[in-house]
Amino acid sequence: MIDPETERKDADLIHPDNNSGTNSKDPAKLTVFFDNIRSVIHYLRHPRTKLPEYDPKLHEPLVEFEIPEGFREVERYWVNEPYSFISILEKGNVYHYYVAEPMLTLYEKDILERVYDDLQDILSIGEVNSRKDKEIVLMEQALLLFNRYHASLNVPSVYRILYYLKRNFLGHDRINSLLLDPNIEDISCDGIDVPVFMYHNKYRNIKTNVSLGEAELNSLVIKLCQKSGKHISISEPMVDATLPDGSRLQATLGKEVTTRGSSFTIRKFRGDPITPIDLINFKTCNIEMMAYFWLAIENGDCAIFAGGTASGKTSLLNAVSLFIPPLSKVVSIEDTRELTLHHENWIAGVTRKSLNISNAGEVSMYDLLRSALRQRPEYILVGEIRGEEALTLFQAISTGHATYSTMHAGDVQTVVNRLDSPPLNVPHVMLQSLDILSIQIQTFVNNQRVRRTQSLVEFTGIDTKTGYIRINELYRWDPLTDTFIRTGDSYTLNKVMISKGWNRNKLSEELDRRENILKYLCDNNIRDYVRISLVVQAYDANPEVVLDAIENSTLEALIEQSI
Repeated sequence: MIDPETERKDADLIHPDNNSGTNSKDPAKLTVFFDNIRSVIHYLRHPRTKLPEYDPKLHEPLVEFEIPEGFREVERYWVNEPYSFISILEKGNVYHYYVAEPMLTLYEKDILERVYDDLQDILSIGEVNSRKDKEIVLMEQALLLFNRYHASLNVPSVYRILYYLKRNFLGHDRINSLLLDPNIEDISCDGIDVPVFMYHNKYRNIKTNVSLGEAELNSLVIKLCQKSGKHISISEPMVDATLPDGSRLQATLGKEVTTRGSSFTIRKFRGDPITPIDLINFKTCNIEMMAYFWLAIENGDCAIFAGGTASGKTSLLNAVSLFIPPLSKVVSIEDTRELTLHHENWIAGVTRKSLNISNAGEVSMYDLLRSALRQRPEYILVGEIRGEEALTLFQAISTGHATYSTMHAGDVQTVVNRLDSPPLNVPHVMLQSLDILSIQIQTFVNNQRVRRTQSLVEFTGIDTKTGYIRINELYRWDPLTDTFIRTGDSYTLNKVMISKGWNRNKLSEELDRRENILKYLCDNNIRDYVRISLVVQAYDANPEVVLDAIENSTLEALIEQSI
């Protein structure tokens, strides 16, 4: 709504005698009148579309927050400065997650609602220049509407209203600040008017001050699915999707399948993928194990990474995939896109659900894997095996393709049992084609949630007398000391040694070289996936150059030349 005071001033501009009680023929009054007319004409011809500058020292703060009575603030940090911050509150040894955002006056709310409705019409027409940044277009159109309404807004008011416009049009409405928080692993909304819960890296499961009514929750679920390029409706009320930033979304709509109302779970995606150096620093693996993966993967040995939910299976698969030789042809197959490789010769396949109830147009993991085998790949990465694609995967392993995948299983025997049984149905004799099995767990060390490689084993064949799979456990995690214990000699690396024509000393020297490179990268905090890939590629092309650069402490300069 337009401010009444503004309306009165506008009326006085056109009719200066309305409330003045003076003669309109007064020369001084007429001068003021015509000056005002000139100002209005100039204003209409040259509307102000430039955003005024906000100075936190000069203007009032955009966010005001008072700690609720009975609570103690443990921590406070910005997620979108100066618009929103997070306050961690504690009451009765229970932590609470409070999102603090700008508070609007009634007048600002009226302007926001009017601008929001009008912007929906303006932006849907499609006349906006698509080459401009979306945020710039949104700001320009909003400022034009402010001018059109003759809205009397000070600088902080403009910024507060623009914050909500950007949050709702370009962001994710009420949960936008949650998605911006780098400390959050997953976000869970369980139903109508139920507080949103999250898993915080520091405070674990924590309740937020955000809850959504039925209409707002339904709208948000539909919006999240649309942003992911998926459709959700009462007839198809469940969706698995990937948000534009790579986060995994599972959503339901209505009360047909979730009786408390629509729900969603978002497993947040790291914009900066986890690398082997990160896993060493996190103590998920040690340097010796990572050097083992490097040599084994470079030489085409196959592996499966198994574990429970959120145990780090995909993270480890994504990290060690950086050891794939740079020019090798790679095909990845996933339900939802999670893998990130720095390889140019890479086909990234994603499944597709059916387009109608007759299952027409469905592309399953089995379809993609069968198609991948016709593309002559050297390396195949499968996000997770859970059905008929498992048999095709092991057929690919048996025919010489280097294949890597994940699966849900808590130990070696469970992996074998799942592969043997429906719906995977892998013949027992084919299991010996697998070279490496890594078991991942999520556990607690010093009261902190961590992920560890519980066991690293090799499949060495089938016992002819018992018919059981023979395994060689290479590394085991010791929970008492939080270290990894080497328990045997590597059967896989012995095969590499024989195929390369090396002796024991050469094999040991090659492992030491790779360990030294990984140690140098850890010590110098060189951890992003692009730089790690460049180091692996440089070592594959000319090992001596990389080793000399490490010895002379010039590896960073070598990397910068390659970027």
